[in-house]
Amino acid sequence: MVATQVSAQDLFRAAYENRYTWDPDFPGYSADVTYWDGERTFTGQVRVGADLKATVMGVEDEEAQKAIHNQIWEIAIHRVRRSFADTHGQNTFRYGETLPDGSVEILVGGKAAGDRYRVRDNQVTMVHRHIHGVVVTIHTFSSHDTGEGYLSHRYDSVYHDPKTGEQKGRRSQFEDLYEKVGNYFILSERRIQTETETGSVEKRFTFSNLALLHSAT
Repeated sequence: MVATQVSAQDLFRAAYENRYTWDPDFPGYSADVTYWDGERTFTGQVRVGADLKATVMGVEDEEAQKAIHNQIWEIAIHRVRRSFADTHGQNTFRYGETLPDGSVEILVGGKAAGDRYRVRDNQVTMVHRHIHGVVVTIHTFSSHDTGEGYLSHRYDSVYHDPKTGEQKGRRSQFEDLYEKVGNYFILSERRIQTETETGSVEKRFTFSNLALLHSAT
C-alpha cells in the first residue's frame, strides 16, 4: 500500500468519529410526545435521564407506550459517545468495492466478521450488521450537518435471516428532524413508512416542548 493511501480502518474510523453524539455532560431532557400509529393518536410525556434511561408517562395504551419507549430508547442509545477502540477494537477492516456514487465499501473481520459498511464524504452511508440474531441493513440517503457531526435525515432499514438470507418483515423508510436545545440536538419528529402487501402504513412520533433537565455546564 502506498504511504499516502488511507487504510480502510482509518477511513472508517474518521466517519465513525464524525457521527453526532452527546457529550458526557448531557443532562437528559423531557418533552411532550404525540404518536400517530396510522389510525389513532396518543399523547403523553417522555423523559430521558442523564443516564439515558427512558420513561414514558401519561400514555395508557400499552402498545402505544411500548412503541414510544422503543423510539426514545433507540434515539438515546445512538447518541452515546463511545470511542472507536471500545466499539471496534476487536475488528479488522479492509476495502471492498467502490460504487458508482463514490462510496467505498468497508469489509469487517475479527469479532464482527461478516459485517460491512459504505463510506462517502466522511459519513457512513450503509450499515450491514449482524445483531440480535438477525442481519439489519440500513441505507442513509441524506443527513443533517450539525457542525459537530452528522445525523441521519432520510434512511431505510430491512432485516434478513443471517443463515438463509430470507427477508424478515417489511422494509421501513425513516425521516428524522432535529431541534437544537441548549447545546444539544434532540429528535423533534420521526416518520416511519413501512411497506405492506397493499401499499404502506405511516407512523409518526412528534416531540414538542423539548427541555434539558438542568443546565449543562
